[in-house]
Amino acid sequence: MRRYGIVWALLLALSASAAAGQDLAAYKQEALQEMEQLRETLRHLAQELWRYAETALQEQRSAALLADALEAEGFRVQRGVAGMPTAFIAEWGSGRPIIGILAEYDALPGVGNAPVPERHPREDEVSSGHGCGHNLFGAASTVGAIVLKRIMERHRIPGTVRLYGTPAEETVVGKVYMAREGVFDDLDAAIEWHPGTETAVRNQPGRAMNNFIVRFYGQAAHASADPWNGRSALDAVELMNHAANMMREHVHPTARIHYVITDGGEAPNVVPERAEVWYYVRDINRERVEFMYEWLKKIAEGAALMTRTEYEIEFITGVHEVLLNRPLQEAVQANLELVGPPRFDETEQRFARRLQEFLKIEPVGLDTTIKPLPEGPEPPSGGSTDVAEVSWITPTVGFTVATAAKDVPWHSWATTACHGTSIGYKGAEVAARVIAATGLDMLLRPELLQAAREEFLRLTGGRPYQSPLPPDQPPPLPSHTDR
Repeated sequence: MRRYGIVWALLLALSASAAAGQDLAAYKQEALQEMEQLRETLRHLAQELWRYAETALQEQRSAALLADALEAEGFRVQRGVAGMPTAFIAEWGSGRPIIGILAEYDALPGVGNAPVPERHPREDEVSSGHGCGHNLFGAASTVGAIVLKRIMERHRIPGTVRLYGTPAEETVVGKVYMAREGVFDDLDAAIEWHPGTETAVRNQPGRAMNNFIVRFYGQAAHASADPWNGRSALDAVELMNHAANMMREHVHPTARIHYVITDGGEAPNVVPERAEVWYYVRDINRERVEFMYEWLKKIAEGAALMTRTEYEIEFITGVHEVLLNRPLQEAVQANLELVGPPRFDETEQRFARRLQEFLKIEPVGLDTTIKPLPEGPEPPSGGSTDVAEVSWITPTVGFTVATAAKDVPWHSWATTACHGTSIGYKGAEVAARVIAATGLDMLLRPELLQAAREEFLRLTGGRPYQSPLPPDQPPPLPSHTDR
């Protein structure tokens, strides 16, 4: 009799699991339909963010737009998080699991453009633009959170959905300072997405990075009449840069060192008494970045000694590489395939081809496929992101959706143009659906969160997150520009 009891219990468990699976599938379909009701909301948010085009840590209207929309939907909103006026957290529900959704909304300086397939300034002469598509990022994440909340509310699904308004991603600042303040610490998992030229799960870790400025101080003098009385801060900058360029031969091939001289003096006939250079240093992990950072600090000291100048270093921010989480990647891949890629019409494809022709690249239009998820991680590529800090605190997953013409230069006027049209909006709609579907997986599949947590602990070795920031350093208000 006991054997039959065990069999009966197993049958009941399998039946309950099948019923839960049926409910989850039904809830996902309902979420996809709910998105239809919010399409115009998403487009309005994306258009307004595109129009504002506010750069890092200056996104007052952008942050308020999204926070107000969430508050109107019934989310509890906390503004001015982690010492940044344009950071916010919007939360709905209670108890566990707690699912985080990341939203970005900062624009880039100098890449503004009208929503047309050629280089043409905006009529309002705004020079900044969403060349990275954060207008779509912020709008889709917000609407995805609203869809998830509505399904949870309608079916009394327990748990908490939390939308994080994270400013200044382009300067790799917002999430770093939020992470140091512990705002992600209680999450069970986090979801992020990003506009792109293809639709795929994120499967490469990017690069860790340090972002810092070196300032040199010398003595002004007449550059012709009495140069011997001068000590050139610009000489110190140039010596530092020369040494950094010599350093390139002796670092790993994965390293990246780049700089701009942000102050080199004001007139050739005056020995510059002040000069500064802004550096980004990147590699595949924090350890290598810290090694190069210490090396460059010694180079700065040497440049000061050689020019009899003084110097100071302002550390702005630093990030880790992104930790990928395979169980969550597989869940997002399934949801991308459920939702499907953006369905661009011939008018949109023609826009993309005209843009490509203007840029003198192959006019192949827009990508309408979903990339398969490779068996393992791909090599690091691209830049750095402050999403990495969240991934070292909680299991995190990301994906991209096609929102711009294939092969166009990113962070450019061309991507800004695409992100102000229906091309970008259609990609954002796909992203919002995938966010909502993945959120439902996290809420209703405890085995998924368990597997994600085990993978996270394996990758981190159980070590607690350590911020790259000094403990008391305030956010850099006003911001520095572009990452």
